[in-house]
Amino acid sequence: MLGLLQEKGWISSAQDEADVVIVNTCSFIREAQEESVETILAMAAAKEKGKCRRLVVTGCLPQRYGRELIEELPEVDLFLGTGELHRIADLLEKSAQGRLRKKEFIGQPTFLYDHRTPRIFTSTPGSVYIKIAEGCSNCCSYCVIPKIRGNLRSRTLSSVFCEAEQAVSRGAKEINLIAQDVTAYGRDLDDGTDLVRLLEALAKIGGLRWIRLLYAHPAHITPELIHLIRGEKKICKYLDLPIQHIDDRLLKAMNRPVSGAQVRELLARLREEIPGITLRTSVMVGFPGETEKSFQKLLDFVKEAQFDLLGVFRYSQEDGTPAAVRKGQVSEKVKAKRYHQIMRLQKQISRQKQKKQIGSRVEVLVGRPGQSSNIFWEGRTQGQAPEVDGKIFLTKGTSQTGEIVEALVTEATSYDLYGEILGPT
Repeated sequence: MLGLLQEKGWISSAQDEADVVIVNTCSFIREAQEESVETILAMAAAKEKGKCRRLVVTGCLPQRYGRELIEELPEVDLFLGTGELHRIADLLEKSAQGRLRKKEFIGQPTFLYDHRTPRIFTSTPGSVYIKIAEGCSNCCSYCVIPKIRGNLRSRTLSSVFCEAEQAVSRGAKEINLIAQDVTAYGRDLDDGTDLVRLLEALAKIGGLRWIRLLYAHPAHITPELIHLIRGEKKICKYLDLPIQHIDDRLLKAMNRPVSGAQVRELLARLREEIPGITLRTSVMVGFPGETEKSFQKLLDFVKEAQFDLLGVFRYSQEDGTPAAVRKGQVSEKVKAKRYHQIMRLQKQISRQKQKKQIGSRVEVLVGRPGQSSNIFWEGRTQGQAPEVDGKIFLTKGTSQTGEIVEALVTEATSYDLYGEILGPT
């Protein structure tokens, strides 16, 4: 949206100076919905007092709730669903000219950007996200994404490749491939395209140093993908692999096509075939029917599996999903208790794993300058994904933003590392 707006002459500005305020929303779980609505109401209040003449709400919240949202938020001047984001500039121009007959544009989510779509990179210099597919066809019983994002729609390999080349020409050293399920990439295409072919192509781009995979489905990890990750130096030895649970009864109720035994086998294979791989996962507590016994299975598995990084979701009862009407809904109090139990355990595991890195030499993608007198730079290793994982704080050495350097790890906390720059890689 930023790229499309800039192309038509719009300039981003401070909130209190803006003629138009756009709130891009999430509707994945209840907490995200509440945060979105709170932000909309805050912007509506600011609109009454400031320069803003139009308040626009885009994304998943209007896509999911449509007319209901429009009636509850009369302060909003324009609503755009997930399939209409490419129309943002044209609709704003028509709105300014008084030529819009309605305020909501919420159709079937079919839009898929490509390498020709203008973009403004807002991530840390040296690192970019590239979305390789939109939508999801997995249909997990707790998830609303297929309803608000549509079914899987993969971009062509050539389009992703062109965008990656453009990003590298603008200084990107790292590309983070994202989708609702990156491992499903290409399954909807008829030309044999898949994630392995895409990665092989991207690895040939000169100047590209790191390729990172985010949001991989454990049921879709193939031997060919594992072999490629092991052998290709440019692919980070890092995998974000949400498993959700380990109890077979709950996995089946979640419509997850893997068993607990298959999850264990996959983790063992990944660690055996890709030495030193960093594994991140997400698990869910409080899914309907999760008893103390099944939760204990999950807790024991977290201790057994020793993930490097782990996030916990508290199950959110989302309208329109099969899980929302299942018997055995778990109270919020119990969900919170289970959440904290796993997080406490994982913090201990993470601390032990982090300590083992002290004394090692690692590649670091340098981000912004340090925010205190004893921190020269902030950066990330291959084992630290942007925004979701920790950082490495560099206390000695010189570099510049967006460069990759070699560093010595000198200290570690549960989530962050400290180190000294040794020189360029």
